[in-house]
Parts: sequence; C-alpha cells; structure tokens
Amino acid sequence: MTPMEHRLFQQPWPEGEFRFFQLGFVVDDLLSAAARWARVHGVGPFHVLPPTEVSCTYRGTESALDMQIAVAQAGPVQIELIEQRCDRPSVFRDLFAKAESGFHQLCTVTPDYEGKKAHFVQLGYELASEIVANGSRLSYFDTVRDFGFFTEVVEETPEFLRQLGTISRTCAEWDGTDPVRLLTRNGYTTPS
Repeated sequence: MTPMEHRLFQQPWPEGEFRFFQLGFVVDDLLSAAARWARVHGVGPFHVLPPTEVSCTYRGTESALDMQIAVAQAGPVQIELIEQRCDRPSVFRDLFAKAESGFHQLCTVTPDYEGKKAHFVQLGYELASEIVANGSRLSYFDTVRDFGFFTEVVEETPEFLRQLGTISRTCAEWDGTDPVRLLTRNGYTTPS
C-alpha cells in the first residue's frame, strides 16, 4: 500500500502553494531524538546531515548558526529534527532554550519565493530569519502569536525537489534497518 492509498487519506493530495509538507521540531540531542521517533512512531530512516555553520539573518541582523538536522518522510509529511549547536539568538531559541525540545514550525515550499514572502509580510508577520542552504533560500515568519509556531517558506529548486524525492523513496522502501543514518559522500554510516 502506497502512502496515498492509506485509508486515512480520503481526499486527493492537496495542490497549490499552501500545501504544508513538513513539521519541524527543535531537539536537544539529534541522534537520540531520531532514534526515539523511529522506535516509537515507526518513522524512518532519518537522514542526518553533517553539522554545518550557516549564515542567516535574525530579526534584521546578520548572524550565523551552528546546527544539524535530520529528516524522514512519514507518508505525505516530512519530519525535520533541528539541533542548534551554538548559543546564538535564533528563531529556534525564540521558542526553546538549550536542553528544551518541541514543535517549532510548519513548512511550505514554493516556486514563487519572493511572492510568498510578500504574502506573509502583507499579512503583518515579521520575517524573523532567512537562511540560504544547499542552494535554496528559506524564511521563517513569526506566526507564533496566532498559531503557536513559526511558518517556514522554502524556495522550490530542482535540486531541493530531487532531494525530497530521494528521501521520500528511501523512507517508503524502509525495512526498519538502520533507522538513523549519518549521510556521507559514499552513502551513510550509523551512530556508534
């Protein structure tokens, strides 16, 4: 049974700009959180990217973050786990102090990145942070007061869609082995 044939998905896949494809969670220990998601919810395998320092803006000021993420597809939604590895102010620290974890953002992807940003700004939401990662721009809008979480907007690029497709296929075919995979140039390793 493919994910879209599941009995809980009674309507067609939503089309258009406002489809959310990802739930993002801030975690304090990325590898433990990924293993726990796989064990408890059967979500996996988690694709753990290497730690990276990314340039960003935060509340209008140039900054940078030392962070690491892990992603896995769970049917029509991707689960993203985010560990901020530094103490700099950020949208992640806005909701969770070091050693705290929880739901942080909904994410949408759009081919009209500037238009989608303008939409949220026009509605009165602050562009809290913007990052360029792996050739795609992404923005975090402060929708916390109205919804209790940030809204992330990601620029749709061919490479980003290719990466999403690869992760989705890997997760759809997952047999339960190696639930946490540290990505390398030659495939992956597992945590020791």
